[in-house]
Amino acid sequence: MKNNETVSTSSYLSFKLGNEEFAVHTSKVLSILEMCDVISVPKAPVYMKGIINLRGAVLPVLDLKVKLGMSSTQNSVNTCIVVFDIFIDNELTQIGAFVDSVQAVLEISSTQIMPAPSIGSKYNSNFIEGVVNVEGSFVMLLNMDSVFSNEKELAENFVKDVA
Repeated sequence: MKNNETVSTSSYLSFKLGNEEFAVHTSKVLSILEMCDVISVPKAPVYMKGIINLRGAVLPVLDLKVKLGMSSTQNSVNTCIVVFDIFIDNELTQIGAFVDSVQAVLEISSTQIMPAPSIGSKYNSNFIEGVVNVEGSFVMLLNMDSVFSNEKELAENFVKDVA
């Protein structure tokens, strides 16, 4: 490393989706909620589980595993909803997502982050900011703005349908 380069450290919330561990920058995490009843919305995409009341506001809730192409989340004592603040079309939006369990807050230095996997133009990995090795296991760092980039219109439609 050159003398004029600085190493930054950031906090990431890590969580499990199945057997895989993912992490998100803590600036994107608004809160972590215990599982609660989710009201289904007719004709919703398979990954959209419904809505909940979050402090008087309608919050769309998705199954993050399904959104990422994995099998659906099975509720357990560790299953929870992580509420994310994300930017879509330069507008701050809140979306909840099921995760199998929250693991820890990780302090990750910029030098630890390896590039996202690339296997050609047919695989779009822009939702992965990078990969980090934590205690011998890989943790994928998600770009939540990219994961939910097409959810703004969906979230607005849910609010209209429920109101």
